[in-house]
Amino acid sequence: MTDRERFLATMRFDPGVAPPNHELGLWGQTLDRWLAEGAKEQDISFDWFRGGTLGLDRRDFAPVYTHADPRFEYRVLEEDEETIIHQDDQGVVTRALKTGTAHGTRASMDQHISHPVRDRESFLEYKKRYVASSPGRYPARWPELVAQWRQRDYPLCLQENCGFGLFSHLRIWMGTEALCIAFYEQPALVHEMLEFLTEFFCEAVSRAVQEVQFDCFNFFEDFAYKTGPFTSPQLFRGFFMPHYRRIIEFLRGHGVSYFMLDSDGNTEVLIGSLIEVGMNCHWPFEAAAGMDPVRIRKQYGKELVISGGIDKRELAKGKREIEQELYAKLPPLLESGGYIPTVDHTIPPDVPWGNFLYYLELKRKLMGC
Repeated sequence: MTDRERFLATMRFDPGVAPPNHELGLWGQTLDRWLAEGAKEQDISFDWFRGGTLGLDRRDFAPVYTHADPRFEYRVLEEDEETIIHQDDQGVVTRALKTGTAHGTRASMDQHISHPVRDRESFLEYKKRYVASSPGRYPARWPELVAQWRQRDYPLCLQENCGFGLFSHLRIWMGTEALCIAFYEQPALVHEMLEFLTEFFCEAVSRAVQEVQFDCFNFFEDFAYKTGPFTSPQLFRGFFMPHYRRIIEFLRGHGVSYFMLDSDGNTEVLIGSLIEVGMNCHWPFEAAAGMDPVRIRKQYGKELVISGGIDKRELAKGKREIEQELYAKLPPLLESGGYIPTVDHTIPPDVPWGNFLYYLELKRKLMGC
């Protein structure tokens, strides 16, 4: 089977098919550690999403840009030996820790200081940067990419990873805390922003879905933390579900069959609603947040393809712990189908290179490939 055929068969829960061999990437600090431990630079990548090394299956992502364009000018507002305060290309101001940064990966998350949208007036100004027909939304080599994709034997996803999401866009615009308060204090504004964002997205990707047959689309959201989502199920249904439905119906009308949700944290109370609007895959199933793929598979069966769920913390320990983790999860999930085994996020720097190679070897054995 080709990489594309294997992916589609897994998404359909076809029996007797080895799933795709995918992984998510690694921290910059992990790269430095692995190189010091003897890894070859050509074997490891921040972009394992695309595969191509270490026996990972190939896949690709269409770069349609759906953030602010024109982008804001990057500006350093304040800096000392340890930290830097800067404005990024979306107009968000953060304080970042310089100490320990490697290959662009911070040792900790930035502290958010300000965001461009505070009220309706600032939203009306900010949305001027969201013109769907802006020439910066498609790369200059788009026609060349389209020609390549028409000959492909690997799955193709509309947009790059971390490309578009309803909650994630509003979080960039307002910040997490301000957005969560706005659900109660400025609900009309939140509805207006979601309506605008839905219309904008469908218009922005219209060229792409007319010119290319995509296999899947990924909603990048990250709308949950360790014990639950940032919205209650009631808020989720009232604010977000109608817009997810519209986007999924639009994309399905152009031949897209599979819709993925990317969110860390514990999203479990929302899974039923996600399935209801048409999402049929969820990843990365963060173990530290209590996302148990075996238990959730028993609850939802073939309604939900699962990707991820392998606890990265176990990879840092040793071969015995890696074996216990994989034997506990892979056999039952692979038997039921509709499962793509990967680590539950990018690989952190406490995982030795030898441990990761052993994980890949054992994973391939259990997958039967």
